[in-house]
Amino acid sequence: MSPPDSTRDDRSSATPAFGRFQLLRLLGKSARTLVWLAIDPDDDTERVLVMPRTQAADRRELDMQLQAARKALRVTHPGLAVPLEVGDVDRWCYAAYARADTVTLSEHVGASGLPGQDAARAAVQVLDGLAFAHDAGLAHRDIQSAMVLWSEAAGASLMGLEIAHLAADRVAAAGDQALGIGALQAQRRDAERDVLAFALVLHHALTGQHAMERDDTSAVIALMPPSGREIVRLPWSTGRTIAEPLRIIANRATDRQVRQRYHSARTLARALEGWYRADAQADGGPLPLLLDRMRQIGPLPSLPGSARRAARLALMERERTSELAEIVLQDPALAFEMLRLVNTAQVRGSVVSGSGPVLTLRRAIALLGLDGVRRAALNLRDWPGPLSEPQSVHLRQAIERAQHSARIAQLLRPAGFDAEVIHLIALLQNLGRLLVHYHFADEATQILRLMHPLPAEEPGRPDEPGMPEEAASFAVMGIAIDVIGDTVARHWGLDESVLHMIRRCSRDAPVRTPDNDDDTLRVTASCANEVVDVLTLEGRAAPAGLQRVAQRYARALGVTVRDLQLAAQGQSPQTDSPATAHAGPQHAT
Repeated sequence: MSPPDSTRDDRSSATPAFGRFQLLRLLGKSARTLVWLAIDPDDDTERVLVMPRTQAADRRELDMQLQAARKALRVTHPGLAVPLEVGDVDRWCYAAYARADTVTLSEHVGASGLPGQDAARAAVQVLDGLAFAHDAGLAHRDIQSAMVLWSEAAGASLMGLEIAHLAADRVAAAGDQALGIGALQAQRRDAERDVLAFALVLHHALTGQHAMERDDTSAVIALMPPSGREIVRLPWSTGRTIAEPLRIIANRATDRQVRQRYHSARTLARALEGWYRADAQADGGPLPLLLDRMRQIGPLPSLPGSARRAARLALMERERTSELAEIVLQDPALAFEMLRLVNTAQVRGSVVSGSGPVLTLRRAIALLGLDGVRRAALNLRDWPGPLSEPQSVHLRQAIERAQHSARIAQLLRPAGFDAEVIHLIALLQNLGRLLVHYHFADEATQILRLMHPLPAEEPGRPDEPGMPEEAASFAVMGIAIDVIGDTVARHWGLDESVLHMIRRCSRDAPVRTPDNDDDTLRVTASCANEVVDVLTLEGRAAPAGLQRVAQRYARALGVTVRDLQLAAQGQSPQTDSPATAHAGPQHAT
């Protein structure tokens, strides 16, 4: 007996049998498995059957397959479809699933694809289940669109975990033995292959078209790097508009650089979940988790010794506001805490109503008093909070970069602008980065890795450029780092004028000449941060990077490459440009 690959849809016509089942329609097939719609005559209900395309060689192999399939049955998760039964017919294993109100994803996806929100939600459900299976030591090995069950009520789940891997066991085991691959290494490889296969399913769900016009994901994977040279990316022209962050996530999942892809189902799920929650604005993706963690461990940990110095100075009888402000300014965690306290609705309503945002620590200290400074300092977590040693090193580096940009901004500021204000604006333009490094340390490491250039695959060719920060943030978290900083600043009570200043100038658009003092502060801080980014990320290419930054900001700020070089070295440019002559200490409060 051999399971047929196709049959007529008319139930009244003679239909082939598979054991007691009457096969109605082939829902999907690959080189390894078949997915059939069938009737179970025991209760006259529809079933979905998943079976391998190859028969067990003998009874001993069949028993081993059935044992493995029943072992997989013990791995239960909402993202994994549970078969009603696992059995065999003439040495063919099969798993039978309830049809009920479900359809397969291949049936559900129309020619235009699914709306991005629907596709992302379904993907997260399946990926969560797949990650659970991988944690249990199981891989699927043949994920296809026809293996995903879709229900309006229950969402999406993955079929075939009990069966699909059986079809690959024989070949994989022989290949692993020949290559000397151990069980753990093979398990990791199979898990990564599952993620890539599901990325191709996501490609189909979003576009309505199979990648390379092949509906077998294994056939597509064989043509992609590292075994082939074909590139899979979402087409620019699709039946439905695909949001740019979602496009970035889907394209990273099938990136031609194997190192850039998602290596676990969980990381791909987090990126998709972060995007669809933020996009729907239901609960803001990772933002509620961030705000909850901030309540538990604070926004940032205090740098070693700084909080104690500030608390000790605040106990002195003689009020040294300027000296205390200088100490607070050296620790972003304490500076941010002071701004948060003084700009909350309760404080502002009682003491600074109508006076605009407070953007100097001198003013914050005057309003909160020395007791307020001491309480703020003592409430901060000691360095490094819950971070591990490597994670704390990365956070410290991010803080040092933010502080460097703040010092550069002070040196580049036009005449008449308060040094402390521009310092704080430059620091706040790094708020999202610092929060991600503290609260999402693993994700921050992934983002930095995606931003770094990759060595060329062939000698003599230029290095592959890294992703822009926004794209890398979308690819890892499904949300832009700047949005995280903006949301937290808004949560702290900072008003729209401050929110405008702490948004960096877009890298994709020319820098406009400032129209007012707020714009001047924003542009100056943004220029300083770009200088530090160039020095940090571009290494040997820093001179060319500084040249590009100078060209971007020349008209707006009147700066030259020499000005930027001097400021980066801690020296005042001492220029007499029109921007330098602009006076307007509007934010010295």
